[in-house]
Amino acid sequence: MDKDELRRYYLQLRQQLDTAALGPRACAALAGFLRSRRARHVMIYLPFRNELSPLALLELYPEAEYYLPRASAGFLTVHPYHSPRERHRYGFEQPAIGAPAVGEETLEAVVVPGLAFDRHGFRLGYGGGYYDRFLAELPPGVFTVGLAPRELVVDELPRDPWDVPVGWLATEEGVRASEPL
Repeated sequence: MDKDELRRYYLQLRQQLDTAALGPRACAALAGFLRSRRARHVMIYLPFRNELSPLALLELYPEAEYYLPRASAGFLTVHPYHSPRERHRYGFEQPAIGAPAVGEETLEAVVVPGLAFDRHGFRLGYGGGYYDRFLAELPPGVFTVGLAPRELVVDELPRDPWDVPVGWLATEEGVRASEPL
């Protein structure tokens, strides 16, 4: 299957999963991981289309400051979690235009959504390339964690030369390092 076919397949599969139940379990493991690494500045996302929600982290790991991405002009910018919000043209909520921004160097960890991830940390997203461009620009030492149901972590996904893997995978079963290629 090509990436477009895989997107349809994994989106349909995710709709069949109880992500509302799986999300808090994955976040409990993720909170422990972030705490053990003393990550105090964490970018999360607002869930969309039945994605696992990282929002339980706000209560499970309240020591951290949280940030959200804003998708605009092909790139992601980083904004404090409590920034004013607006709805993106694709339907997800994000910080509003003009919300205060911070630089990527502020971040210590980035929680990344995806339709599916492979064991090497490569993700299948919605096809805009926002996260790949963003991840490629992060300073060294920033933890990148894909958050997904275990059922959506597969052996291998097709990848393009510009795809950037995450270093860690968080599921309802725990957090583990992505396997090297």
